[in-house]
Amino acid sequence: MGSKIRRNIRRRDFLAGIASIPLLGASHEISKKRSSGGSSPSKKSNPVRLGIIGFGSRGEELVSASKLEDLNVEYRGVCEIFNSRMERGVSMAGSEARDYGHYIELLESNDIDAVIIATPDHWHARMAIDAANRGKHIYLEKCMTRTPGEAKALRDAVKKNNVVFQLGHQGRQRDLNQKARELIAKGTLGEITLVETTTNRNDPLSGWTILGDEKASGGSIDWEQFQEPAAVKVPFSKERYYGWRNYWDYGTGISGDLLTNEFDTMNMILDLGIPESAIATGGLYAHRDGREVPDVFNASFEYPGKELTLLYSGTLASGIPRGTLVMGRDATLELGRILSVWVDKQSIKYKSRIESGIIDPTSPLVNYLKPIDSVDAVSSATSKYFADRGLELTYSGGRAVNTTYLHLAEWIRCIRTGSTTSCNIERGFEEAMVAHMATISYLEGRKVRWDAATERII
Repeated sequence: MGSKIRRNIRRRDFLAGIASIPLLGASHEISKKRSSGGSSPSKKSNPVRLGIIGFGSRGEELVSASKLEDLNVEYRGVCEIFNSRMERGVSMAGSEARDYGHYIELLESNDIDAVIIATPDHWHARMAIDAANRGKHIYLEKCMTRTPGEAKALRDAVKKNNVVFQLGHQGRQRDLNQKARELIAKGTLGEITLVETTTNRNDPLSGWTILGDEKASGGSIDWEQFQEPAAVKVPFSKERYYGWRNYWDYGTGISGDLLTNEFDTMNMILDLGIPESAIATGGLYAHRDGREVPDVFNASFEYPGKELTLLYSGTLASGIPRGTLVMGRDATLELGRILSVWVDKQSIKYKSRIESGIIDPTSPLVNYLKPIDSVDAVSSATSKYFADRGLELTYSGGRAVNTTYLHLAEWIRCIRTGSTTSCNIERGFEEAMVAHMATISYLEGRKVRWDAATERII
């Protein structure tokens, strides 16, 4: 019994030494307060005056999140092409907000300091560039752009006009993602050579098949404005309006919508940047509804300078949860609903501790358990996916906090202080090029490379 107690004490001492916040063993919860960076601004400061462009489901979530706690902001404008959404948007935004039928009118308003853009992808670049050129700070939903050329043009506009830019990857605010970065930076895993990350969804909403409000029609939606940037114009289509992600004219498919969530998390944790090469495969196997983009998508990204490969696998036809694995020579980090670290039984780094019984490779070295669980046994695959990725809630200061709120709060704070956001234009440029490399590889059926000197995909 005495030797077992001594081993347990040595194990606790060892765990405490590999992270700045003491690591907790299996079956414990995170109990240390993490600084969210989203504290409410002083009431004495002037409010940041906001406009929102696009008030679909995501736009509504963004406005709701921004009102969860006092950020000292005021909505002064809502731009939307669907009349019922416009009515709902103005009502939710508040008494100071007026409606705008075209985004340029909103951007030219002198009483708007910053804009949230939550439109389909084909409008992202034009709207964000126009906003930057008018000196408006920008919160832009992902994927950052629909094409590589747009990404370069947007980056140039943001830098030229010195506006504060935040790309909408709120997973950067998740406590487990930040803890994973800390653990890896301390060398806990040893040399990392392979990362596998995934997306699994299997219901109408997550499969992009819901047609939405039956009142939608060519008379209630400005369809001409919706498809203005698209190369091919078609008559009004509810399938295209609600399911725009399914068509290359408007969206970026799984690569821009779902792969980018996973890449940005790994980019935050590992500082990956743009890979040297990429190859993608997949197909349209399950959703035979006229869509163009694949519902199964796989991509491999090579980082020879880092001696690392990033693999992505996604499906819209299975809800079985799969997490992320960051595989090192000495240990593997598993990131999903929880964060676990498993020591490799062949590890050189931990060999003596394995032999002495301080570390048992059959049990996790570390388990961080999510302290709040909003997803029950009958929840949809979509809900579980968002919960597993920290796209809805994180744990901060002893309570559950909305990650979108934290991401918006960071943006607002940076506007006030002139500082740089965590998902700034450089990180957004990396996100966009990774998505575009995968898309081009899939569409052209070939391996593509990144030419860093010319900043071109070849």
